[in-house]
Parts: sequence; structure tokens; C-alpha cells
Amino acid sequence: MFARTSWSGRKYFLDKMNLRELVWAYVTYPAIQAYALLSVVGVALAAYWGGEPLALAAAVVATILVYPLVWYLLHRFVLHGRTLYRFPQTAALWKRIHFDHHQDPNDLGVLFGALYTTLPTILMVTIPIGWLIGGPGAAALAAATGMLTTCFYEFCHCIQHLPFTPKQEWLRRIKRYHLAHHFHSEHGNYGITNYFWDRLFGTFYAEPKSFPRSETVFNLGYTGPETARFPWVASLSGITPGSAVLRRGRQE
Repeated sequence: MFARTSWSGRKYFLDKMNLRELVWAYVTYPAIQAYALLSVVGVALAAYWGGEPLALAAAVVATILVYPLVWYLLHRFVLHGRTLYRFPQTAALWKRIHFDHHQDPNDLGVLFGALYTTLPTILMVTIPIGWLIGGPGAAALAAATGMLTTCFYEFCHCIQHLPFTPKQEWLRRIKRYHLAHHFHSEHGNYGITNYFWDRLFGTFYAEPKSFPRSETVFNLGYTGPETARFPWVASLSGITPGSAVLRRGRQE
């Protein structure tokens, strides 16, 4: 269904790419294509089912406003939580959706969210919002908005890891905040494009020198005794349980 020509059998590393190469890799990635297709389906369903114009507009606005909070909560308490790796049933999930990204932040293949986690989340969040505001038409439009917002977030996330200096001051700023999350301390700056909730909940830091440096920024606390007690991610990653995991690295 989706174009896989550029991705079949290939690995992409952002530190070795330019902006043009990133754009091509981005638009040919199956998950991005899925979001785009589903957004078209959502708009078509909204047009078919209809609804009050104000309700439809409110569903779009509400989705855009809620999205940063949902991302903040998921990023802080699920992706950076220490629950998923403790069970063999969810260890591979945690490894794919966040551990691998912090082990090698430049690996584009694990930077993108996994469809089997992102799609259910987007739909579970957006459909109830839209339905409560304006029924099925608004629910479909809210879902479409969630898909497009995810595309926007994913592209900004790519830019934040690309060796490229954006012209827009806002994009340069959020790039700096996100790189601090990856290379200084993972205990703050959980937003991607919006750091309002970080500021509200006290997890925002504008300058690394103002925030304690973390020794677990690459392994998210999954190291030493944790790998020995809960060895499943270690086994999947080729790590010796009980070792002090700092960074997976990769073959150049």
C-alpha cells in the first residue's frame, strides 16, 4: 500500500544527512504516509457526516490544544517510566518506542513513532474529544487533525536531530531544548514543539547549566542492577545483563 522503495533494507542516520535527504526519507516513510492517508479519510468522513461549522472548528482547535499535554504525559510517565521494561511482555515495546531512540538519537528508523502504538493513541484521544463537541463529523475531523499534528511533530523532531540550523528562531529554540533532553538530562524538556507543560510542571530548562546533568541520559536508568533484574531489553539489545549501559553506538 505504501511506498517502501527508500526504506527497504536501508538505514538512515540524521548526523549523516542533509535537509533534502531528510525530506525524501520523511515523505517515503510508511508511518508518515499512513497518517497522511488517514487524515484524508477523516476529512472525507467529516464532510460526509457533517456537523455544525462551529463545532467542527472547535474540534480542530481542541485537538491542537490537547495534543501537547497528551504528548507531555506520555513522554514523561510512559516513555521515561520504568514500568514497561520490567515485564517480558512489554520489554520489546519499550525498547522500540524510546530506549533505542535515546541509545542512538540519530537513527531515523527509531525516531519515528511505531504505528501500532501511535495510531491507537491518536484515535483514543481525538475521537472522544470530537464526539463530545459535535458528534461523528467532529470526531472524524478531530482524528484527522491528530494525524496531521503528528506529521508536524515528527518532522520537527527530525529537524531537531539533523545537523542543520533552521532559519526560524522558534525552531532553533525548540531544537536546542530537545537536544538538551537527549545530551544533558532526560529528566526535563519533554515537549517537542511546545514546552508550556514543562514550564507549568517544573520540568523545563532553557540552559543546561541551570539543570543537573544526568548520567542516565542515554540509557534512561536501564543499567547495572536494572538490566540484571529485568534482562529482556538487554537481551534484545545484545547487552550483557548487569553491565553499565551508556550507549549502544553503531557500526560506522
